[in-house]
Amino acid sequence: MQTEQLDLGGIPALVWGPPSDGAVVAVHGNLSHKADTPIQLLAEAASARALQVLSFDLPGHGGRKDEPAPCRIQVCVPELKAVMGYAKKRWAHVGLFACSLGACFSLAAYADEPLEQALFLSPVLDMRRLIENMMGWFGVTQERLCRERAIETPTGETLYWDYYCYVKEHPVRRWDTPTSILCGGRDELCEPDVTARFARQYGCRLLTRPEASHYFHTPKELEALRQWLTASL
Repeated sequence: MQTEQLDLGGIPALVWGPPSDGAVVAVHGNLSHKADTPIQLLAEAASARALQVLSFDLPGHGGRKDEPAPCRIQVCVPELKAVMGYAKKRWAHVGLFACSLGACFSLAAYADEPLEQALFLSPVLDMRRLIENMMGWFGVTQERLCRERAIETPTGETLYWDYYCYVKEHPVRRWDTPTSILCGGRDELCEPDVTARFARQYGCRLLTRPEASHYFHTPKELEALRQWLTASL
């Protein structure tokens, strides 16, 4: 597929597909990048609807793996706003695709944006709850996290006190964009009750694939993703 490489103020980005007056801003998840398989599938489905896709690398991912900036919400929200600012200048119609952690960042960055629609794949919708769950899994108390500031877990993820404080102080209070959600029934990170409650509260369309986990990666899961993107865009 035709792609255009961009540098958005130090943020490596790609524009997928032939010129159009509409685009979907794609925000990848943890351990992913701007050209990962879900975004490729999105670009294919978007092109069939005469839409382009604008994807970009979050700090510490893709072309930014060697950057010192951490991939934390305080750092990423301003970057997401900058990318959206570029998109609104270039395209008359802008939508959103966000995967996993990217959905959490998008909820914080784009709550006031008049977006055409949003598509969330395995979204992290309550980061506070996820962090507290991780603290429980590894026996980390709030007092210890406050004292040590950063604690690396056995899975390689790091718990940060400032990150935890930020999400406690900035819960999701508004989301007006028409939204469709695809998630797995065996999602080990995002609890079904959290996703279902968000969908009810904000009137989202929710599709659950019972056999899928958090990461859609098997041929069957990717085909489900392809079909959902085609039907939802």
